[in-house]
Amino acid sequence: MEINPKSNHLDYDMIVFCHLRWDFVYQRPQHLITRLAKNYRILVVEEPQPTTLNGHSPFVVREVQPNIHVLRPPVQSMESIGPFLKKHLKNRVFPIGWFYSPSFISVLETLDFGTVVYDCMDELSLFRGAPAQLIDQENQLLAAADIVYTGGKSLFESKKLKHHNVFCFPSSVDINHFSNVSDISMPDDLKDIPQPIVGYYGVIDERIDLDLLRKTAAKSPETSFVMIGPLCKISESDLPQADNIHYLGMKSYGELPQYLQHFKIAMMPFALNDATKFISPTKTLEYMSASKPIISTRIKDVERDYSNCILLINDENDFCEAINKASSQVLGEYRKILEKTSWDNTAESMKNIIEKVTA
Repeated sequence: MEINPKSNHLDYDMIVFCHLRWDFVYQRPQHLITRLAKNYRILVVEEPQPTTLNGHSPFVVREVQPNIHVLRPPVQSMESIGPFLKKHLKNRVFPIGWFYSPSFISVLETLDFGTVVYDCMDELSLFRGAPAQLIDQENQLLAAADIVYTGGKSLFESKKLKHHNVFCFPSSVDINHFSNVSDISMPDDLKDIPQPIVGYYGVIDERIDLDLLRKTAAKSPETSFVMIGPLCKISESDLPQADNIHYLGMKSYGELPQYLQHFKIAMMPFALNDATKFISPTKTLEYMSASKPIISTRIKDVERDYSNCILLINDENDFCEAINKASSQVLGEYRKILEKTSWDNTAESMKNIIEKVTA
């Protein structure tokens, strides 16, 4: 939808700068932004989509729901985003600037924000292909930020050494979305896959231990291993192939509960590497909400928070043993964990902190 950039319709309260596409995997940014939109008019700015139109590029936003517009700037570089916004937005000063990636730091040279928030959901500098300047850019963002939120305890411990106002908000969950499933029929692409199914959903990238998956599938041929999600920064040729490993591609957030209902066990086969050093997987609580036994490698935040109710593994032998041991006897522990968290509460707490800073 193309909107007149000088109209009052573009008088935003918050501009969110996000390295993830809005239409990619539905995760922390979407959960929080949709809830914050109850109180703020929000523009989500994605990474650029280069164009040959140069200075004549149109300003086109999509309204994804009331109070949320999404813009993919048609500019050549991250440094061009600030001038592009200055040219097309009515205001130059905005109440809140909310950053998911330090790579957008140059916009602070052009636009002013009453409050700068850095919601650090990942240690992006440790991801494959991360630009060398990202560490310096984060230092600049931390210097400019009034508030820093982190997506897990390990990130909190790291960032609190660099900023005076850091708050830990681990990823949360919409329990009803995963527990009250209206359609429990078998999805078509699961119908020919033999049970039992050990399943994963999420991005499939360098954070997944593909060798562990290959070895476990070989040692447990009677089990079907289902991987749901898009490939990112790896290719299909990197994926282990076996008769009992099935890749179903990306599914929408709305479809995930239906698939999850047909997993006997949910898995988190993460590699232990730089990219997973600080992660706190959102899917942990989603799996719990669906009452699924969970098998995970020893991700730090998972192990210290959930070792009493998740089967933790070191290798393919542990994995096969855990498949045989997995049961639903931990559901009482799940309930204790889930009753303490929700995306609604997290978004409300974040909003209250912003209001205190600006009071």
